[in-house]
Amino acid sequence: MSDQQLVAILPHILLSALILIQMMVIAFARNLVTTVVISIIALVLTGLAFIPVHSLIPIVVTPLIVLDGYAIFYSGLILMSATAVTLMAYDYFKDREERQDEFFMLLLLATLGALILVCSSHFASLILGLELLGVSLYTMISYPRKGLLTLEAALKYLILSGVSSTFILFGAALIYAISGSLGFAELATIGSAENGTGELFLTAGSALIFGGIMFKLSLTPFHMWTPDVYEGAPAPVTAFVATVSKGAIFAISLRLFTSSGLIETSSILTGLSIVAILSMLAGNLLALKQDNVKRILAYSSIAHLGYLMVAFIAAGMVGGGMVGGKVLAFEASSYFLFAYFITTLGAFGVVTIVSLRDHEKDAGDISNYEGLFWHRPLLAIMFTLTLLSLAGIPLTVGFIGKFYIFTAGVTTTLWLLLLTVIAGSGIGLFYYLRIIFAMTKRTDASVSEIEIPLAGGCAVAAISAAMLLFGIYPAPVINLINNLIA
Repeated sequence: MSDQQLVAILPHILLSALILIQMMVIAFARNLVTTVVISIIALVLTGLAFIPVHSLIPIVVTPLIVLDGYAIFYSGLILMSATAVTLMAYDYFKDREERQDEFFMLLLLATLGALILVCSSHFASLILGLELLGVSLYTMISYPRKGLLTLEAALKYLILSGVSSTFILFGAALIYAISGSLGFAELATIGSAENGTGELFLTAGSALIFGGIMFKLSLTPFHMWTPDVYEGAPAPVTAFVATVSKGAIFAISLRLFTSSGLIETSSILTGLSIVAILSMLAGNLLALKQDNVKRILAYSSIAHLGYLMVAFIAAGMVGGGMVGGKVLAFEASSYFLFAYFITTLGAFGVVTIVSLRDHEKDAGDISNYEGLFWHRPLLAIMFTLTLLSLAGIPLTVGFIGKFYIFTAGVTTTLWLLLLTVIAGSGIGLFYYLRIIFAMTKRTDASVSEIEIPLAGGCAVAAISAAMLLFGIYPAPVINLINNLIA
C-alpha cells in the first residue's frame, strides 16, 4: 500500500483506533462524561482526517475501497449526524440507572460501518460495512431498557435485517457465478449475458440484491419492521437508524447500481418505479391512522425514501451519454438526503427532549405534545420547523430537497412518479399539521415539567437554524455537492 493510499483510509484507521481507546477507558475508568467526550473527539478528528484526503481523490485503496467526492460528502453527512445523535443520547441516558458507556462505543462502531459502506466498491467491503453497522444497531435498539416494546423492536430488526443481508449475499453469489468478480465496476461488462443461464443468474442476483436493499431502506412492501422499531427503540437510536443507517445504505446502493450499469436495465427501472410509488402512497396513507408521533415519523420516512427513489430512477433514465442529467440526479439525491438528515435529526431531537421526563418509555403519543406551544414555546417552534420541512413548505430545507427531486423527475419525464410525489406531499401535510395543532392546544398537561438540556438543546437549535438558513440560502450546500460529486 502506498503512502497516498494510507492517507486516504486514515479516517477509518483513526476512528478504529479511537474506538479501541474508548473501550479501554470504559474497562478501567468508567465515566459517562469521559466516554461521551471521547466519542465527540473521535467523530471530530475523523472528520478532520478527511481534509488531506480531498487533495488525493479519486483514489482506489485496494479493490475494496474507493475515496472520491461522493464518498467524502456522505462521510461528512454521517459524521455530522452521529455527532448530533451523541449529544442527544448523552442527555437521554445520563440520568438512567443502567450503565450506558458501552452504548457510545456501539454508536462509533455503527458509524465506522456506515463510513465503510459509502466508500465501498466491492461486495466484500459492502458486506463488512453492512454487518458492522447492523450488528451494532441490534444492540443499540434494545440498549438496556425495560419493556416489551424495546425487545420486540430489536428482535424484529435482528430477524428481518439478517434475512435481507442473506438476500444480498445470495444475490452477490449468483452474480459472481457468471462474472468471476465481486467488484462493482466489473459487473458492467456482463450487462448483456451471452446465454440464457447467464442472463437468468444476472436477473435473479440483481433482484435478490435489490430486495435486500429494500428491506434495509424500509421501502414498500418490505417496510413492516419500520414503525415497530421506531416506536420501540430509544429516541436517539431511532434518529440514528432513520438517518445514518438509511443514508449509508442508499449511498452504496446508488454507487452499486450506477457503477455496474444495472440501474439502466429496463426491468430494474420498472421495479424501482413500482416500489417508489407504493412507498410514497403507503407511507403517507398509513401515517394518517397513527396517534403515535414516532410511528408517524416512521411512515413519513418510508414516504421520503419513496421520494428519494425518484432521483435514483432518474439516474438510470439518463444513461447513454446524458451526463448532465445523471449529474443532476446525483445532486438531487444528495441534497434531498442532506435535507432529510437534518430535518429528521431535528424531529427526533425534540422527541428525545420531551421523553427525558419519563425513564420508562418515550413520549410517543400525540397527547404528550399538547400544550407544548404555551409551556415551552421555543421547543414547539423548533418542532414546528422540522415538521414543516418534512412537509416541504417553502423557506425550509425540505422544500429545496423536494424541488430538486421534482426537477430531476421533470428532466427525465417521470410524470407518474411526480404526480405521486405531489399527492403524497399533500397527504403528508395533514398528519404533520395534526401534531402542530396538538402543540397549540391550551391544556394543563405535564409538558410544563420539560427541561431543555444544554447538549441536546444546542444540537436541536443548531439543526433548526440550519433548516431555515439552507432553506432560504441553499447555495453553499449546492456548491459543495457540485464540487465534490459532479
